[in-house]
Amino acid sequence: MTEIADALARHALMVCALLALPALGVAAAVGLAVALLQAATQVQEQTVALLPKLVATGAIVALGGGFAMAAIAALFHDAVRAVPLLVGAP
Repeated sequence: MTEIADALARHALMVCALLALPALGVAAAVGLAVALLQAATQVQEQTVALLPKLVATGAIVALGGGFAMAAIAALFHDAVRAVPLLVGAP
């Protein structure tokens, strides 16, 4: 029973990482590019820093939405299928 719970938890963590890392990576890369541009031009405006990250992260989330839903649906399917094994039903 613990092997099933461990496998389910591992799968859930992998799905979370798989869904979060692209958006975080793009936000970090765009943030670095904007920071370099702001340092070079000496423009320290907060909206200039926020808007490109917001647009890039939104685009990644929109483009990966279908994949994300498929991954979450597969995780949900595995979790529902494991319920009888976790509660000990024959």
